[in-house]
Amino acid sequence: MNCIKTNLAGLYVFEPQVWGDERGYFMETFRSEWLVEMGFNNEFIQDNESQSCYGVLRGLHYQVYPHMQSKLVRVVEGEVLDVAVDIRPDSPTFGSHFSILLSAENKKQLMIPGGFAHGYAVISERAKFVYKCDAYYAKDQEGGIHFADDQLKIDWMLPKEDMIVSEKDQMLPEFGKHLNGPWG
Repeated sequence: MNCIKTNLAGLYVFEPQVWGDERGYFMETFRSEWLVEMGFNNEFIQDNESQSCYGVLRGLHYQVYPHMQSKLVRVVEGEVLDVAVDIRPDSPTFGSHFSILLSAENKKQLMIPGGFAHGYAVISERAKFVYKCDAYYAKDQEGGIHFADDQLKIDWMLPKEDMIVSEKDQMLPEFGKHLNGPWG
C-alpha cells in the first residue's frame, strides 16, 4: 500500500497494490498493520456502504468529541469527488479543503482523521461508496457545514442544476457557524 501525504495535516491517500491478469485482479484493501506502520492508531469498528445516482451530493458531515470519527473511504462502483475539510481550530490548515476523485477504476482510498468534515458528489451514472469508521454514529453528536459555503469555495464538479442534496444537508450552516466543532 502506497501512502501519500496530502496538503492537509493528517489526511492521506492510500494506493493499494493491484495484481491483475486476464482473469481480473486481486488487491488487499485493508490491513490494520499498515495503519500501525504508518503511525495511525485507529481501530475500525464499523463498515458502511452507500449507493447513489449521478448528481447526489452528501455532506459535509462530522461528529464532535467524544464521538469523532476517522474514516477510511473508497469507491467500489462508479466515481465520486470526495472532499475533506479541516475543521480543527489549532491546525495550520484549518478551513482548508482537499478533494480527490475516487473510483472503482483508480482504487484509491482516503484516510480522513477525526476533526474533518467530509462529503462527496457522485459524478458517474451511479456509485457505490464504502467506508470504515473508528466510532459509531451518534446522532446527537453530529454536525455539518453547507456544501455551497462561500468561504470554502468547493468545486463539486457538478452543474448546480444536477445536484441532488437532501433537505437536511441543504439546511446545514456555513463554515464558522457550525457546531462547536470536534474539539467539544
